[in-house]
Amino acid sequence: MKVGVGLPGTIPGVQAETILEWAKKADAGPFSSLGTLDRLVYTNFDALITLAAVAAVTQHVRLVTTVLLAPLRNTALLAKETASIDALSSGRLTLGLGVGGREDDFQAAGVPFHQRGKIFDEQLATLKRLWEGQPISDTIGRFGPTPAQSGGPEVLIGGYSPVAIGRVGRWGNGYISGGGGPQAARQQFGLAREAWKQAGREGQPRLVGCMYYALGPDALQRGGAYILDYYAFMGQRAEMIASSLPTTLDAIKNALQTYQEIGTDEVILWPCTPDLEQLDELANLVESFQA
Repeated sequence: MKVGVGLPGTIPGVQAETILEWAKKADAGPFSSLGTLDRLVYTNFDALITLAAVAAVTQHVRLVTTVLLAPLRNTALLAKETASIDALSSGRLTLGLGVGGREDDFQAAGVPFHQRGKIFDEQLATLKRLWEGQPISDTIGRFGPTPAQSGGPEVLIGGYSPVAIGRVGRWGNGYISGGGGPQAARQQFGLAREAWKQAGREGQPRLVGCMYYALGPDALQRGGAYILDYYAFMGQRAEMIASSLPTTLDAIKNALQTYQEIGTDEVILWPCTPDLEQLDELANLVESFQA
């Protein structure tokens, strides 16, 4: 099982220099990928622009959106931006895509919140067509650049409902779970495998799990404060996530072992504090876990 790490670009107050140094350290270590989270109404760095910057200072790790809220974006621009990052990074882009659940993001973008699922379905079809070099319509021509990966970046579908996970069968290369831990992912992975089978796809979907963690001084307090702020709209559920953060290497290792047991292909560890020193600890953990 591969292990990636998230970038700290959503943590309030993080500096651009820290994000780039984080990326370079991760690229030199055992990590398989670097992930970005996506919000509009928040103080975070934009997910795609962050990955474009990170592509310039890395050579090995995959660049993953975990996940990008596709309906917030114009589809043609999204196709061009993602094809550009894929080409500039020599084919290292993986797009985790979902619809999102914060209504204020959609209000800010001027996108109807309750139509986001329909918009997303249309986007998935259009993105695939544009990445393959087909025209956007009968009256509008083709545009590039051509992605480095044939047919476009790898697409992982995110979401929690059966309808959301069902998109894996038609449009995705796999499924990416949220931050609910391996027990929640177990059920979601089962639905993704069934959707894949029902669509008549060959092989198996790639299954990616995600989990929050916090390390370092006052890890639970500092990491919990970030979770409570980022997920303020969730109320008590945010409090549950904040109070149950893994804050030791043993706790993270135990979670990784459970992910491995349920057939996960890759886990991406989302940081809740921006301290660069924690990457050395995580690197040692990952190396020992994979030994």
